[in-house]
Amino acid sequence: PQADALLFLSLISGRNPDLLIGQQVLAAPRIKRLKLEVISTGYLYIDGGRPTSVGYMSNTQPIPADKPEIARATALAGAYLGHRVIYLDAGSGAHQPVPAAMIQAVRDEVDLPLIVGGGIRSARQADEALRAGADLLVVGNHLEENPEFLPELMSVVRGHQVVR
Repeated sequence: PQADALLFLSLISGRNPDLLIGQQVLAAPRIKRLKLEVISTGYLYIDGGRPTSVGYMSNTQPIPADKPEIARATALAGAYLGHRVIYLDAGSGAHQPVPAAMIQAVRDEVDLPLIVGGGIRSARQADEALRAGADLLVVGNHLEENPEFLPELMSVVRGHQVVR
């Protein structure tokens, strides 16, 4: 395989049991054969201001962007369940990124690597997410549409040092 590891996601913010454990049970034997490091990841779907593929495919509602306490409690439950990483995602093509207040609330509650993605379209938004406590950013659509954004994004990321 051309990968070092696999994020093994469980949609812990949703109420769809198929994406909480069902699909993972089906995929586990095939993933084992890949002989990759598997990283158990608690995935939280956050409202990014518009319906996204995540909501459609998972048939679930996002955590409201103005309810950091829900994200905080959900991330803590994920940590207690043994997840090694928490992923806050506003979804592909989100209008707004995960709010800094929500990232900070989750960061204050759990001492796990924190991935944040969806809706990041500017260096300022990337910087805010990192300052709020994100350890890793996922930037997809904007980079695909504007590859010239990469050097600016890299300069922001290089300015942050994660110590965990």
